[in-house]
Amino acid sequence: MDGTSGRQMRRWTADEVLALAPDASTRRAGTGLARAARWSGTGSSGTAVWGLCAGGGRPFRAVADTAGPAFGCDCPGSTAPCEHVVALLLLWAWGEVGPAAHGGARPGWVTARLDGRGVAAERMEPGGRGASGADREAARRRAERRDRRVAAGATELERRLADLLRGGLAGADHEGYQRWEETAARMVDAQAPGLASRVRRLGPPAAPGGDWPSRLLEETALLHLLARGYLRQEALPEPLAATIRSRVGFTVDAAQVLAGPAVRDHWLVLARQDTADDRLTTRRTWLHGEGSGRIALLLSFQAVGRAPEAGLPVGVSLEAELAFHPGARPLRAALGARHSGPLPGRVPAGLPVAAALGAYGQAVAGDPWLDAWPVVLCGVVPIPGTPQWQVADAEGSDAVPVTVGGAAAGAGLWRLAAVSGGRPVTVFGELGHQGFRPFTAWAGTDPEPVPLTA
Repeated sequence: MDGTSGRQMRRWTADEVLALAPDASTRRAGTGLARAARWSGTGSSGTAVWGLCAGGGRPFRAVADTAGPAFGCDCPGSTAPCEHVVALLLLWAWGEVGPAAHGGARPGWVTARLDGRGVAAERMEPGGRGASGADREAARRRAERRDRRVAAGATELERRLADLLRGGLAGADHEGYQRWEETAARMVDAQAPGLASRVRRLGPPAAPGGDWPSRLLEETALLHLLARGYLRQEALPEPLAATIRSRVGFTVDAAQVLAGPAVRDHWLVLARQDTADDRLTTRRTWLHGEGSGRIALLLSFQAVGRAPEAGLPVGVSLEAELAFHPGARPLRAALGARHSGPLPGRVPAGLPVAAALGAYGQAVAGDPWLDAWPVVLCGVVPIPGTPQWQVADAEGSDAVPVTVGGAAAGAGLWRLAAVSGGRPVTVFGELGHQGFRPFTAWAGTDPEPVPLTA
């Protein structure tokens, strides 16, 4: 038995595993493979976890050393960790990979990989303390390969958009979704999931009905701006270049973010929302800093069908350090050291409608691809109306339309009206080009929040 097999490692949470995935597509694929029936020969010993994942041909052998962490897999994928390692670590996090049999002995192939023979390893802090020169060089080569593939994809996308505009938008509504799905698949192949996601947004605007040519032109213009920005990122300010890379689909490890500057503050939990697709449940938690006045967004992920991990309750406050992901308008953050447990919250400080619209405008100026920006409105009154509700300043000088969807959201509006009773309230939500979507309300000086979404 080697020297590390007796050293046990704390079992990670699913959030910590998914945070290691280099991009959203690897996260989704890994979650889809995290089924015990797909795996054989799994085991763990000390800080090592391993297993064989059944594929179309021979099974892929995946291994992870959680102390590095370092990862290895003999699949042809170019990312580290790949989807097989992500799936293996998810099963381990969920307690479905048990200790190795026969006194904890590791299979020979596991020992060989952990000893460095043929391991495709990547540290959480590439190039940092503990990473070997070979690891740093391998990470650099992988990054360069991906950059070349994404640049080729962005160049191809530019040609396709030029062909679309050269032929005119008039016939776009007759081509259906197939054109966009095929182009999106090409962007996935180029390891640019963010470009693929925006390409798929071209389908609905091209459908007949309403002012679809204007909507399609707006979406193609934003897509062209994103592709061109990536191809010329060296000439851009670093915060804008970081925003573009994030929008294209590049991610930054949480550990790398936490290694940078942090903002220590008393953070109030403004709202929490879970959304699900066919594989993942995404939890969004918004926080408001009492001293800094900043709003932060925490993201966590869980496989569909599994009970979500306990999160921060809406309305509590905690003193903690947050590190923000790089970007022109930093919003997403990683939660670092906590300096106090959850305490009773307060009513957050907010903005009047006009100032909130100004904040949204500044955010869009820094990140043109924003769909919405979180704001706290203070001293506003909900105004029912047909076809659309509004929230307006108490004196009625400024107002913004409210955007919702579905019967449950409609019930939330009436809940907001009940909280207000015709008097000014404080409301947190997202402000976008279609209006304001409310999430949480506070009546007067009462610190008890009222959730407005299911």
